[in-house]
Amino acid sequence: MKSIQKDLSRRERQIMEAVYSRRTATVAEVLADLPDPPSYSAVRATMRILEEKGLLRHGEDGGRFIYQPVVPRNKAAQAAIRGFLAAYFDDSLEDAVASLLSVGKGTMKDADYDRLLAMIQKAREEST
Repeated sequence: MKSIQKDLSRRERQIMEAVYSRRTATVAEVLADLPDPPSYSAVRATMRILEEKGLLRHGEDGGRFIYQPVVPRNKAAQAAIRGFLAAYFDDSLEDAVASLLSVGKGTMKDADYDRLLAMIQKAREEST
């Protein structure tokens, strides 16, 4: 999964996001959700490629193909995050969290910090 996510083009990621947000989608529905959309046939071809990559599958309803993701969204997100960590933070979760906290500086409330601390504590407990 990690290598598949890494190999997705920008347009393929946009299409996957459109299908995930709808849970199931036709080519026309995905086309309506895309920014600066290409042609119908280009979306259809890209969805066929995503199917060949094992990320989408389809069924038929009245002659229309209805696509749905093969991989649950949370698993796909985890794979994407692993790729992001490798590409930008040399696989350092600590560096990534520090960067996120820096970006959030001034916008986070005490309750936000408290929830993050609780998550860190829970992760620590579960890892021991």
